[in-house]
Amino acid sequence: MSPNKFRKLKREFYKRNLLEVTKNLLGKIFVVQGEHFKLSGKIVEVEAYHGEHDEASHAFRGKTKRNEVMFWEGGYLYVYFTYGAHYCANVVVGKKDEGQAVLIRAIEPMEGIDKMKINRFEGRSIKDMSLLNLTNGPGKVCKAFGLNKMHNGIDLTKNHIFILNQPNLKKNEIGISRRIGISKSVDLKWRFFIKDNPYISRK
Repeated sequence: MSPNKFRKLKREFYKRNLLEVTKNLLGKIFVVQGEHFKLSGKIVEVEAYHGEHDEASHAFRGKTKRNEVMFWEGGYLYVYFTYGAHYCANVVVGKKDEGQAVLIRAIEPMEGIDKMKINRFEGRSIKDMSLLNLTNGPGKVCKAFGLNKMHNGIDLTKNHIFILNQPNLKKNEIGISRRIGISKSVDLKWRFFIKDNPYISRK
């Protein structure tokens, strides 16, 4: 077993090519570490967004107060509120001022599932099968992990929110498709997911 398998990803990981980082994030472990709790899960579905030539990206028309974190160097969390309903969490990628990020679309829960259920369902009892709906969408991920605008700009190389290394997946384990829920740059096949994983947002 590699000694780096469970180590926190370093800044250099995030500052590489957008699509390489996007694919490499699959299978890595996303962690939110609180004073009295720990939430974690395997990243199983992601989408890439590039400010320069991707009209669906928040960064396409340049830097604003809302998207400025996207223009930081790789390794920060970009969290935004959308549709007046939920938050979405993105991993900033690339070099400073490039405006690139990876949307975390779905996670397979690992640790702290009871707290995730409280966060998502506000204490309502749910059937076991509903666990498949716990984190199988970007808004669901943020609610289950307790992410909101306060976490926008969090440094992923620190100790509160971070991503742990895992071996890169093999090419035949990764599914590729067009991104979901956008109306611009729709032909870019920049959605990547772990094949046959029950927690992806769309089969």
